[in-house]
Amino acid sequence: MNPAIVIPSYWAADDRPRSIGEVGTYDHATPVGKPMPELETCLESLEKVRGVLRVIVLLVAEPECEESARARVTSICRTHPNLSPVIVGEPEAQHIEDTVNAIAPDVEGDPVALRGYGAIRNMGLAVAAVLGHDIVVFLDDDEVALDENFLIDAVYGLGNVNRQDIAIDAKSGFFIDRADSCFADEDHPRWSDRYWAKRSEFNQWMRAAQQATRISRSNYVCGGCFAVHANAFTQVGFDPYITRGEDMDYLINMRMHGREVWFDNQWYVRHLPPEIPSHASRFLQDVYRWTYEYEKVRFTNTQHDLRVITRQSLEPYPAPWLSREVFDRIRKTSFRRALAEPEHLAYLRIWLKGRKDAQRWAKDHAKAYLEFQTFWPRIMASLWDDEDLAEKVLATGTPASRKGRQDGRTEH
Repeated sequence: MNPAIVIPSYWAADDRPRSIGEVGTYDHATPVGKPMPELETCLESLEKVRGVLRVIVLLVAEPECEESARARVTSICRTHPNLSPVIVGEPEAQHIEDTVNAIAPDVEGDPVALRGYGAIRNMGLAVAAVLGHDIVVFLDDDEVALDENFLIDAVYGLGNVNRQDIAIDAKSGFFIDRADSCFADEDHPRWSDRYWAKRSEFNQWMRAAQQATRISRSNYVCGGCFAVHANAFTQVGFDPYITRGEDMDYLINMRMHGREVWFDNQWYVRHLPPEIPSHASRFLQDVYRWTYEYEKVRFTNTQHDLRVITRQSLEPYPAPWLSREVFDRIRKTSFRRALAEPEHLAYLRIWLKGRKDAQRWAKDHAKAYLEFQTFWPRIMASLWDDEDLAEKVLATGTPASRKGRQDGRTEH
């Protein structure tokens, strides 16, 4: 096994709220001037982890602060040479994008890029393939590994089959919060969140998963504690068109292609999220996300060469969010938040117009992922172990001076 840890890291010029609903607006981005960035804490936690071969940092930055963010991330990575870090910013990503565009010139948008959650994940898979890594372990920069066996637990079972001879090629762990809990807080959701709270449904599923065998079939993906084998990631890509929730969406993509994602109840990280600048922005992204997910599943269920995704197979979570009742939840929640939340004008615009725009957008793009997915295996086959591309990425992406270790490519 030759695993790489991939960490998407989002940066902004400052901590002011961004315009809602735009590609490139993320849940939280680290201000360039922050004294102790999340990435530093994350990499520090990996110093005690055994068996780290390479850490790939995906540098996602606003154009106006791209240069200063690059300098900050380079400075952080230079203090952790034992992790063999590679930074993938715009110069390195452009090499990958040029190759992808040559293979699939007619694919809509930017399916492998440093823009948009799904495309960023695909960039991580693409870079890992270029560098010859057969396992990708995704970790978010606002999470920390808690013990030296983090990577051992990450690869446990991957590439094998279970007792029913079903492949274990993608596996999710989970995160615990500052109080060491993996469960969502169910105490008295606010009036404005009555129809948006997923806590009880999620907790019902999580309790059952925690009591099951170590590896069990999953209805959940924690994108910051997720491992995927080349058997899967060279065949199934992330959806570059979804606004957020690309990790849970990957489970849907796997199932529609006859594969499974598994849950490991002994593999976890601690999540230390910063404050969210704009809850309205996240909500609008979720409106687009769940509306799109509903239309996408409805469309793929009509395709004879794909497995049908049933509501029953996703009970108790996230089934309710993939049915028509999600539209009622969106309508009621946007209206209630417009009355009760500080960003009331933003929520009012979502209630009046945003949710309807999301429905039109979702119907127009319901086929987009499958059109992209037809090219994905060919893209990955072309990128795999490409020495010329690897040399270009490592030439500018390697921040430290230990050339003997970092410029050398790991054999496997």
